[in-house]
Amino acid sequence: MKTQMSTIIMGLLTVALLTIVGLSACATTETTAAQPITQADGGADSIDAVDIDTSVNIDQASLNQTPAPISMSALSEVESEGILYMREEEKLARDVYLTLYKRWELPVFQNIANSEQTHMDAVLSLIERYGLDDPAAGNDVGAFTNPDLQALYDQLIDQSSASLADALRVGGAIEEIDILDLEERLGQTDKADIQLVYESLMKGSRNHLRAFVSTLEQQTGESYQPQYLSQDVYDAIINRAIERGGNGRGNGQGNGQGRRAGQ
Repeated sequence: MKTQMSTIIMGLLTVALLTIVGLSACATTETTAAQPITQADGGADSIDAVDIDTSVNIDQASLNQTPAPISMSALSEVESEGILYMREEEKLARDVYLTLYKRWELPVFQNIANSEQTHMDAVLSLIERYGLDDPAAGNDVGAFTNPDLQALYDQLIDQSSASLADALRVGGAIEEIDILDLEERLGQTDKADIQLVYESLMKGSRNHLRAFVSTLEQQTGESYQPQYLSQDVYDAIINRAIERGGNGRGNGQGNGQGRRAGQ
């Protein structure tokens, strides 16, 4: 089964062409908007209200108590592919946010980049547990083994460079995609350890989406509109408080209702 992220790449490329045309018509006004937002502009203070949870909160003791794998052969092909893909997908999120923090100097990007590192580490624990080869090993920020993720990273960086609002919307899009991909991967495995990690990552992604939505409104006055989740699923996430502890499964957040780009 193709992942949500792979399916939307062509849609994102189409959006990029329209974005380039729009940017050529408003380059003068964007020059002013592209100045970094610093703490003096309210960046750090506004994040306090969001109360970002920067840890994935995986219960390592619970993970250790799950059935120990016999070997890599204990995984199906789709399970192995899912673990490797999610390792690089979490890296994509981290790398985009690190890059956006350098560009905009807004704390939310650095805070969530730190959280994405814990997500990467959580998936790495599965890679090591099952004796898989780490696709992220040796790759610098912005470099990916998976060509689809490499193309998507490059595209997202281009889309986020025009304005702070665009950068925050890219952050929201990444988290929506991550939620959908994690829910899809959860449906492909019955192994408790993999489920534990994916459920925890999904909780973190919902928290991150809430943070980007809140920050967009605080920094720009604009309202975020869901880009890949259905409106009902998006509303259910946003109307729920920041999640702490536990590893509840995605609360039915996806339900096959995700939207593709351009729909």
